[in-house]
Amino acid sequence: MENKENVRVAVVQAASVIMDKKASVKKAIDLIHEAASKGANIVVFPEAFIPAYPRGLSFGTKIGSRSQSGREDWYRYWDNSILVPGEETNLLCSAARKANIYLVIGVIERDSENSGGTLYCTVLFIGPNGLILGKHRKLKPTASERIVWGEGDGSTLPVFDTPYGKIGALICWENYMPLARSAMYAQGIQLYIAPTADSRDSWQSTIRHIAMEGRCFVLSCNQYVTKDMYPKDLACYDELETSPIEMCRGGSAIINPFGEYVSEPVYGEEAILISDLNLKQIAYSQFDFDPVGHYSRPDIFTLHINNENQNNVKWLKDINTNNIGGV
Repeated sequence: MENKENVRVAVVQAASVIMDKKASVKKAIDLIHEAASKGANIVVFPEAFIPAYPRGLSFGTKIGSRSQSGREDWYRYWDNSILVPGEETNLLCSAARKANIYLVIGVIERDSENSGGTLYCTVLFIGPNGLILGKHRKLKPTASERIVWGEGDGSTLPVFDTPYGKIGALICWENYMPLARSAMYAQGIQLYIAPTADSRDSWQSTIRHIAMEGRCFVLSCNQYVTKDMYPKDLACYDELETSPIEMCRGGSAIINPFGEYVSEPVYGEEAILISDLNLKQIAYSQFDFDPVGHYSRPDIFTLHINNENQNNVKWLKDINTNNIGGV
């Protein structure tokens, strides 16, 4: 696909309507149309925008036990997760089509392949034709995120060819996995989407390094969240008692392939970052360094990616060999 030379991107720094998938979808659609009205071709939303990144909540867990009130909050989170495809994705697809934009948005996806009991932290890619291009499931939830999210696998590590360059995503601290980044570079990624929940200063060093290492534009997107946005009727609301008023300060930013800010990080408010990117800068930067081209050493280093879906494979193999009572 022949790329256009320029693209206008929108990075949406906004909070979910926490634990409310319908209201979060409505907010997303309003923001999609606002970004499109500013001429955006690609619109990016943060990690877990629908229905929430559950910052500050433990869901009543301790090692060796779970509380009933924690289970109630877990059920609320599970009940407000979405199916892919499903009613909520249909609404997002319609909005992307009406706005004529590529949409990249973080959602909490409920498993539709097996029991329906597992949630995944997922990034959805939707085209301007209103069709889901694909998805990426977070490979390794970080620390206590593992309480609520399952692990993705190599079957959802896509990079998509668009008229505005090749786009793909890794979520939050997946970006500290060198081989995961290499898998993106090996697919020729040009617009590297990094939805995150990390608002620390050190995250800025991370995304600037990725832009320089991958010779790509990096679009990093975070939420701006305050404690008063949480529903007061959470069963474990008291867990937030010692949390700060500003739960996540933002820090969304856009970086060019030389590691320089195109849009500097924004803190302390909801905002839409709009930037015009000149894709020639990718080739300019690759004159010096191309991580999977003239600056690689495939005679020394190789990368193997298992892109087989692991969620169904083992069970199907076992059933076929009658190891678990298959017929």
